[in-house]
Amino acid sequence: MNWPSYNQSLVRRGEILIGFDVINNWDTELKEMNKDKIGEPFHYPNTFLLLLGYAKVYFHLPYRQTEGIAQGHAKGKVPSIPHYTTINRRINKLDIKIKDNKSNKEFEDDYLIIAIDSTGIKATNRGQWIRDKWGIRKGYLKIHIAVDIKSKKILSMKVTDEHVHDSKALPGLVKNIIKSNSSTANKLFADGAYDSNDVFGYLEDNGILPCIKVRKNAKVRWKKGNFFRNLSVLAQKNDLQRWKDSVSYGQRWIAETVFSCIKRTFDREYMFIPLD
Repeated sequence: MNWPSYNQSLVRRGEILIGFDVINNWDTELKEMNKDKIGEPFHYPNTFLLLLGYAKVYFHLPYRQTEGIAQGHAKGKVPSIPHYTTINRRINKLDIKIKDNKSNKEFEDDYLIIAIDSTGIKATNRGQWIRDKWGIRKGYLKIHIAVDIKSKKILSMKVTDEHVHDSKALPGLVKNIIKSNSSTANKLFADGAYDSNDVFGYLEDNGILPCIKVRKNAKVRWKKGNFFRNLSVLAQKNDLQRWKDSVSYGQRWIAETVFSCIKRTFDREYMFIPLD
């Protein structure tokens, strides 16, 4: 393992662009901070470290990626970029507070809009040649997640083997959300892997509007089919794009973005393409 190279790759993940207006008062602030100071002088102003601290908390970044933020925007504009160990030490000496303008009552009145999806992960690192020659197949694991569209947070997660169909995992995910959240789930987005009468019926029973893209060969079943599924089939067969616009189906990409973040964090060598 080339640890210096790996370490730098972790730092580069934080190279995003944000405003660094605080560097305009760099020298003035440092002069004031080092006035009458005994010992090693400060090399970085508190406002600069405070900005990095807010970025770390807001984007949920490790310290290496926080250093990457500074490198991505402030490099060349300030005398030097603090090492992530320095950022760690200085940030933990600052009083960082995240203001929340919403009261608990307002949060309780909010409705949850959920996106559900799954992806697969290798169980071993065997190559294709080994599998073809010896017929060894270990299968893979599946990660099922439910994401809050508004906050981008994972509300529920379940890990199964490859034999558990996506639609079978959905009730458990939704049940966990209902138990652990005071907010009421209002709408759920999912792709064609979740198209089944059982899923539509389960969501209907729990007062959740199913915004599920049905399969291309889906048919209306007036006697045995779920009412909401029949409506979805008719609407999508008539004008799929109009249906997508009416339910804001494009918001489902949030779930795929979460998987993308997971795959960027962990080694892609052990990750499969999403199972949709």
